[in-house]
Amino acid sequence: MSVLDVPIVLVGYGPVGQAYVRLVRGRSDALEQRYAYRLRIAAVTGRSTQCQLAGPNVPPRSEWGPRVPLARLIVATGARVVVQAYPSDPGFAAVAAEEALTAWRLGAHVVTATKCHVLAHWRRLRRASADAGLGFGVSATTGAALPAADVARHALLGYDIRAVRACLNGTSTYVVDRMGDGASLAEAVADARQRGIAEADTAADLSGADAAGKVRILAGLLWDWDVSTLDTDLAPITAATAEEAVAARRAGTRLRAVAVASVDRPGLVSVQLERLGETDPLAAIAGPEKAVSYDCGEIGVVTVSGGASSPLGAATALLKDTLTCATDPAVA
Repeated sequence: MSVLDVPIVLVGYGPVGQAYVRLVRGRSDALEQRYAYRLRIAAVTGRSTQCQLAGPNVPPRSEWGPRVPLARLIVATGARVVVQAYPSDPGFAAVAAEEALTAWRLGAHVVTATKCHVLAHWRRLRRASADAGLGFGVSATTGAALPAADVARHALLGYDIRAVRACLNGTSTYVVDRMGDGASLAEAVADARQRGIAEADTAADLSGADAAGKVRILAGLLWDWDVSTLDTDLAPITAATAEEAVAARRAGTRLRAVAVASVDRPGLVSVQLERLGETDPLAAIAGPEKAVSYDCGEIGVVTVSGGASSPLGAATALLKDTLTCATDPAVA
């Protein structure tokens, strides 16, 4: 059996990028035996430095050289996949979009955990990927390890999806649950940070913007909405939410920040604080887990849940999309 070499350029070497390198390095032999693809990290770039790998291990940053244009690196390594794994700062959107366009122009698939350019340049990126006949893996942008994008994109293809309801921000779910236990907002956030659930800046988590962005992407996959033009209606988690969370718990319910998009409200994604009963699948998730329910009309609701927030979860989604691109880019 012949084995196909799959060189990868990884852009971004924070916690998610480092977890991705460990996954590829640790599973490459098993993946080669199962799929006949040799995934290989050929180069890693940071903001201003980079390195090309002679083997499976990434050298210390002190040994990296100055960063060169991505196009030159793709050509030098023969990369078949470019993986984007840096934070979703809106200030990176234009750069991240140009990276993706460069990769497709040079014949490489794109797999991303970075939402900013997906949200800002949805139509342009989707069209460029389709025109190039190359993959655009976005699973890691819609809930880390949770396969929400795969369900929206493929598993429910042809279904009459009427709405999507989701809890896709692990920090907000964990914080609200801790507040239901009696913690203040500050205490709940500090606890989430200590456990590695929350990042230093929780503004997008607590405002609902992160969850809304993920559901915007799902809506684009489900209904071909232009993700970049969607309106949002957000109810933030504040110090006052603690009282509401405790009251919900006493009433036998769970308070959740629920993101919703519906064909009855085209062009709008909302994130509202809702009291959910025990039969609601969005109430059952624990801590930083996530869940998405797809209303499939007459055939009922399909829910996918689990996949706690973590760099490993996001890296696993990137690995899955990398394999998908390598084996069948038409579905990535």
